[in-house]
Amino acid sequence: MIISSGIASDDELDEIGFAPVSSPDAAHQTQEHSFSVGHEHHGERLDRVLAQLLPDSSRSFLQQLIDSGDVLIGGVSASKAASKLKAGQELIVRQRPLPQDTAFHPDAAVAKTLTVVHEDPHLMIINKAPGLVVHPAAGNWSGTLLNGLLAHHECHTLLPRAGIVHRLDKDTSGLMVVARTREAMDALIRMIAAREVKRQYLAMAHYPWQGMSPRQVDAPIGRDPRNRQRMAVVDLAQYPGKEATTDFELLSNSEHSAQYLRREDAQRALNKASKSSTDEISADAFCLLRCILHTGRTHQIRVHAAHVHHPLIADAIYGGRPAGGLERQGLHAERLAFTHPITSEEMVFEAGLPADMRQACEVLGLGYNIAD
Repeated sequence: MIISSGIASDDELDEIGFAPVSSPDAAHQTQEHSFSVGHEHHGERLDRVLAQLLPDSSRSFLQQLIDSGDVLIGGVSASKAASKLKAGQELIVRQRPLPQDTAFHPDAAVAKTLTVVHEDPHLMIINKAPGLVVHPAAGNWSGTLLNGLLAHHECHTLLPRAGIVHRLDKDTSGLMVVARTREAMDALIRMIAAREVKRQYLAMAHYPWQGMSPRQVDAPIGRDPRNRQRMAVVDLAQYPGKEATTDFELLSNSEHSAQYLRREDAQRALNKASKSSTDEISADAFCLLRCILHTGRTHQIRVHAAHVHHPLIADAIYGGRPAGGLERQGLHAERLAFTHPITSEEMVFEAGLPADMRQACEVLGLGYNIAD
């Protein structure tokens, strides 16, 4: 089965663990705890009494409750943690839902925006739009793909992570497979681990591609030891990480690449290359690459591309800059192929470049044809 779509999404796949997706409605409502101050607490500080009454809460959290006016003494919001209590006073503590408490709520608005390329009783293929976060996490507790899936169909409420078996980065567009039954989910997870799910990406990168094409990059990836917020190619003898392999194939160099290479060669010959001149001449030199993943490490394509001195356009984390009007990293999951885990049918899905990347290709002089 081959289905093509002109709308796209981007990023690499990454195996993930599980967490339940449902939580009681009560957890998403403001709760009140009422206490009567006993003689044993007469004259004690408010914060110390709260710590005894709510032993599972940290002192900093209790201080936040006081500061937000959610601790009431005799119906009046307490103003100080050091307030002294009197026997017989009524103490009320309001606990409002935290952002993460609503992380697993259905979101019909997100569900309406999903581009469903294929759907059957066991799985679905989604063409993820750039900017859509896949799973709730700090900073993005709502409005995610997971929230949309929960509203799309009740079958997703019965599955860990709503049936999500791999990730794409927020700003990566493209094809994702999502399970609709537990049997399909377990099978897809095994298939991804066994590298039986084939995935292919299109990447827009800085500088013209030189040398071998296709080229295989085999370099382990782990947390950057100098910046734990990003990934990096690491030496496994010194740092934790996992083996990672990506194939890069040149599809097009920009129209100005030849001029870039001539100027670079001239500077190298004169031994006068400088950071400023390199920055200047790189402004009009780019390449369009096809990337094939053999492993599924976090940020794998982005890290490997930067490692071979071709950071992706607009990927600020790994050295890229906006270009051609593209403000998000130039990465799109264009092809997904696997054997259906239940029916054994061969499944192949393709999604052409999204509008923003297609327009950037035109501006930068990068030829693109999905049939290549």
